[in-house]
Amino acid sequence: GAILRNANLSGADLSGAELMEANLREANLSKANLRGFDLEGADLSGANLNGANLNGANLFEANLSGAILSGAILSGANFTGTNLDGADLTGADLDGAIGL
Repeated sequence: GAILRNANLSGADLSGAELMEANLREANLSKANLRGFDLEGADLSGANLNGANLNGANLFEANLSGAILSGAILSGANFTGTNLDGADLTGADLDGAIGL
């Protein structure tokens, strides 16, 4: 339930962190390492995840509406029930992603 709205976490290494139900609305997470990140139910609407590593991340029922995921590594990520309305997935690696 952390509130990190509009936070600048560009390039941060957050691998293995758990931010279930977190508010990361419009946060800058570009090129951040979120490998194995647990974002179940998190609000990432409008967030910048350009080039971020979300390999194996849990995005179950997360809100990624309007998020920028261009060039992001999303292989093996769980998108079950995730809101991707208006999300930019241009050039994203979705190999083995679930729930799409």
